[in-house]
Amino acid sequence: MPIYQTLRKGHVPVHIFTDEIDPHALQQLLNIAQLPITHGHIAAMPDVHVGIGATVGSVIPTKQAIIPAAVGVDIGCGMNAVRTTLTAEQLPDSLARLRSAIEAAVPVGFGQHEWDKVRGSAHVRTGRPLNDRLDKIVGKHGGIMKMQQQFNRTWICQLGTLGGGNHFIELCLDEEKRVWVMLHSGSRGIGNVIGRYFIQAAKKDMQRHQIHLPDRDLAYLSEGSTLFDDYCEALDWAQDYARLNRSEMMRRVLEVLKLALPPFALDGEAINCHHNYATQEVHGGEKLYITRKGAISAQQGELGIIPGSMGAKSFIVRGKGNPASFCSCSHGAGRRLSRSEAKRQYTRFDLAAQTAGIECRKDPGVLDELPAAYKDIDQVMAHQTDLVEVVHTLRQVMCIKG
Repeated sequence: MPIYQTLRKGHVPVHIFTDEIDPHALQQLLNIAQLPITHGHIAAMPDVHVGIGATVGSVIPTKQAIIPAAVGVDIGCGMNAVRTTLTAEQLPDSLARLRSAIEAAVPVGFGQHEWDKVRGSAHVRTGRPLNDRLDKIVGKHGGIMKMQQQFNRTWICQLGTLGGGNHFIELCLDEEKRVWVMLHSGSRGIGNVIGRYFIQAAKKDMQRHQIHLPDRDLAYLSEGSTLFDDYCEALDWAQDYARLNRSEMMRRVLEVLKLALPPFALDGEAINCHHNYATQEVHGGEKLYITRKGAISAQQGELGIIPGSMGAKSFIVRGKGNPASFCSCSHGAGRRLSRSEAKRQYTRFDLAAQTAGIECRKDPGVLDELPAAYKDIDQVMAHQTDLVEVVHTLRQVMCIKG
């Protein structure tokens, strides 16, 4: 599909890859487009919806600056998926015990690994390569440590944990009835702390330089400043932590499956991709900072993951390298309703009906994650045929949420 509309009311135009967009999200995109640091155009993905300051489902190219709130507080949040040699016939008729075993191995919600059980273990050694880098960051910005209780233990204990909200672990079947393991999480509490710290620092920097913004949450840090360099260092650390967190969760899930299911191997490339992050890339001959807030990289031939809601389909895709989207695509279905609105409109009986046949929680605690709270994933995919091609279509059979 072509770009549905282009808005030309700011410093740069906004290309929108959908015909379904909330007016508030539209205004957020226009606010971003007014910033003098934006370059070329802003790209809004088919799953675009309102965020804090910056729109979720947007790709923001900036020159010599980064907007910390556009990256957000779940720095490096993203997906990990692997295909196994298992088939649907090798799964038990009931997946309830398997779900419980995975939940015991991977803490969910506010849960984390117990320090007394992990200290001195391989778990701590897994996170050790990140330790010296974090010490350097906190040494320059002690306020980061003050924002989280038991700072030094918490980030280690949260390594290999899921969190809550829309984070999940799933077993899926592809079109050949092959079993996939797919999960979604980010940089946990430490990423949140780093994000909030530098968002506030950017706001203070804007005030100090008397720079007026259409939205205070669009405060940016400029290249050449110490604060910019420190943020990039912390950003890289949090993104690496998020990737390691997903890898550690995947390792634990696969260990559970190896104990509970017939012998199997992994088949094909493991996909581990961020969808809340910033990185430096070259587009149109220009070196730019590309912030993907709720979007994944879709370079030519690159594999990615676009999940639907619990109870819907998900997709393994291959990027087409479309320059109009800065080689990006959507990161999922995108919310249609806010969490509070979803709880107001639907009941746990609706949740049970919409997730029929799937082993998952069906209680009021995850009501805001029911499929009806999200856009139609098939429509979202139809709007980005110029951005990606579908390699595999996955159907969830088990979903774990925090």
